Amino acid sequence: MDKDHSSFREVYREYLGPIRAYLARRVPFGDVEDLAADVFAVAWKKHTSVTPGQELPWLYRIASFVVANYRRKERHRLDVLWLFHEPDTAPAADSFFDGDPDLATAWKALSLAQQELLALVIVEGLPVQDAAVVLATTPNAVSIRLHRAKKQLAENLATTQGERISSEGT
Repeated sequence: MDKDHSSFREVYREYLGPIRAYLARRVPFGDVEDLAADVFAVAWKKHTSVTPGQELPWLYRIASFVVANYRRKERHRLDVLWLFHEPDTAPAADSFFDGDPDLATAWKALSLAQQELLALVIVEGLPVQDAAVVLATTPNAVSIRLHRAKKQLAENLATTQGERISSEGT
């Protein structure tokens, strides 16, 4: 992005929707607009550092930091019970797998890193190269991790379905 206001306005208009959707899957809905504003405020301050054509993964990366900061602040606001809550860094399985409890169970058995990677590529629709930017790693590493995460999800699903079938048979 160059320093031109109209260029940044175009990026804002084009990517506000995907950034809102990304945030809505990670934070309470009431906080999405404020956090989206924070993402674009940071983006404006650093708009000269983005590689042309990499705006969306760059914005997702900023959004991941904004979500992490949001969660840190929330932990301080909540009572001591928060200490026993395990924060998730990926979308809730319930929202993706309504109607397929086996898949939801298989998803929950994945590590948080595997959930986040699959969510970026499958739910957010990012190509491997862009997911690599978001995760601050190489496309090759993302491809390998993606393959392993898909394989693990398939194994988890087979196990879950097998357990369900055997429990129904008894």
